[in-house]
Amino acid sequence: MPFLVQATIDDHTLAVTTETAKEAFAKAVEWHVVERFNEISISDGARSYSIAEFSSIMALREIANTVEAAAEPGLKVKGK
Repeated sequence: MPFLVQATIDDHTLAVTTETAKEAFAKAVEWHVVERFNEISISDGARSYSIAEFSSIMALREIANTVEAAAEPGLKVKGK
């Protein structure tokens, strides 16, 4: 799924499309830290997120995927 990263600098909008969430997050952080762009957002096509929101959403999705995979028959959950 493609992700759109947008930022504003001096009343101009910059945008880049990435193929993965990891690439989108890396570009957003680069623009925030290195380039010091303002108003950075990451869009998944359905919604736009700030960098902090996007990192939280991606972490929650990863946790959900891990829990779902552990619940599949035949998989042993660590500690059980």
